[in-house]
Amino acid sequence: MTNVPSPDSGEARALLVHAYADGELDPANALAVGRQIAADPLLTAELVHTNALRRILRERLARPTPPPGLQSRIERAVGLAQARTRPSWRALAASLLLAVALGSGSTWFVLRQGTHDRTTEAAVDAHVRGLMAARPTDIESGERHTVKPWFNGRIPQAPRVVNLTQEGFPLLGARIDVIGAAPVPTLVYGRRRHIISLSAVPDTARGEGAAAPRSLSGYNVVTWHDNGIGYRAVSDLAAPELEKFANLFRSAPAGQ
Repeated sequence: MTNVPSPDSGEARALLVHAYADGELDPANALAVGRQIAADPLLTAELVHTNALRRILRERLARPTPPPGLQSRIERAVGLAQARTRPSWRALAASLLLAVALGSGSTWFVLRQGTHDRTTEAAVDAHVRGLMAARPTDIESGERHTVKPWFNGRIPQAPRVVNLTQEGFPLLGARIDVIGAAPVPTLVYGRRRHIISLSAVPDTARGEGAAAPRSLSGYNVVTWHDNGIGYRAVSDLAAPELEKFANLFRSAPAGQ
């Protein structure tokens, strides 16, 4: 009989870390495991090791060559073989996705996703987990002098905290997310009934300035860099309003 590790054993906790890294947990459990990882150096080390191994596999494994005849099968499946005009890039993209389903699984697709901003994707995932939780904050307060000291002892450096209540973006509190295998401070702001998650990720490799807003998984994202920190504001707010929030935060006095 196979011995099943108890939920509190180190082996079971390591399996949870692997499930977290692979995105196999539902939002509520992903949030809970993420907080455990942030609070436990051993689990954080396990996540770092897991992500490093996945990176090596992506970089060193040869990309598989699609078998002969696969393209014609895809074209027949999506109706491209009967089209009289040259297929558009959208149709070709749909073909590629179908190739993943018809082929040997999703591994080939994952190995080709090296160009995406994984940090931004992780920030969006953390925002969704926050929305799925009982509340989107670990500490609930609108006072920057309460929120900023709360990070002491939890992360290496407390983030810049700006109070934008007068501008219509009240500070609701903060939480700690795990992004890129490291605990990251996330400030939580409100705008009417919308929630804004602002993650501050150390990123000394990037220059200063802001990037164009983008949409990811149905959420708008505004990214900028300042003093070695990469900020990512995520919300379902309309892009112009989220940009307004970002500009207000960036232009706030340096003492905040």
